[in-house]
Amino acid sequence: MYYDVHTHAFHPKISDKVLTQLNNHYGIKPVGTGLVEDLLRRADKAGLDKVIIHTAATEPAQVIPANNWSIDLQKNDSRVMAFGTMHPDFEDPEKEFARLEKNGIKGLKFHPDFQGFFMDEPKFYKILEMIQGRFITMFHVGDKLPPEKNPSCPIKLKGILQNFPKLTAVAAHMGGYQHWKWSAEYLAGSNVYMDTSSAIPFMDDKVLHEIMKKHPREKILFGSDYPLFDPGESIKELQYKLKLTDTELEFHLSAADNMLN
Repeated sequence: MYYDVHTHAFHPKISDKVLTQLNNHYGIKPVGTGLVEDLLRRADKAGLDKVIIHTAATEPAQVIPANNWSIDLQKNDSRVMAFGTMHPDFEDPEKEFARLEKNGIKGLKFHPDFQGFFMDEPKFYKILEMIQGRFITMFHVGDKLPPEKNPSCPIKLKGILQNFPKLTAVAAHMGGYQHWKWSAEYLAGSNVYMDTSSAIPFMDDKVLHEIMKKHPREKILFGSDYPLFDPGESIKELQYKLKLTDTELEFHLSAADNMLN
């Protein structure tokens, strides 16, 4: 089965607003509408079987509505696997985790930069203690600020992996958007999955090949970061940049099987 492990889809009422925010923050004009129908059409065209859709509550009051959205997305289409979300300031996380488990949600997405906390804060560690061994965790990692000033970074994630050995973690964007040299130093070769979303077009070739050399190939998963990028075009770019044979490409497209099943 072929997966895009890193996508986003939004309610029609807010999709235009979110796309504008993404463009303003990253300086990347989204290629898609941000609607689930557009995502699935593009995924089908790319030959993908499943997409994992992520959401992240930027404040505690958004946790339940965001998770309701994820639950509905997953129930409405067999091609969709949706991850839930949690905010460290949410009042009763255990109750919400139980609800997500009851509804078949396998993973959680955390975006410290947008959610307003640092990855190494004690309150976030309390959340990780509750979920290790229960949920897959997808971490946004990296941004324009240096590691010591950025809410997320490869160094902080390395500390999480050391403190929570039962955690199944995915470091988005090849271990850290704009933090790739630290990803190569601190994450490559460790017990963490990485996805290729919003990374391959921007990475220095030398650092990219260093990560690919050090990190287990079965832990490098394909992700497009739709609606910023088109899944089909991202697949072509991944194959071209890494000079992958069709068999090698298929390996990365299906590598999430071991993580999810």
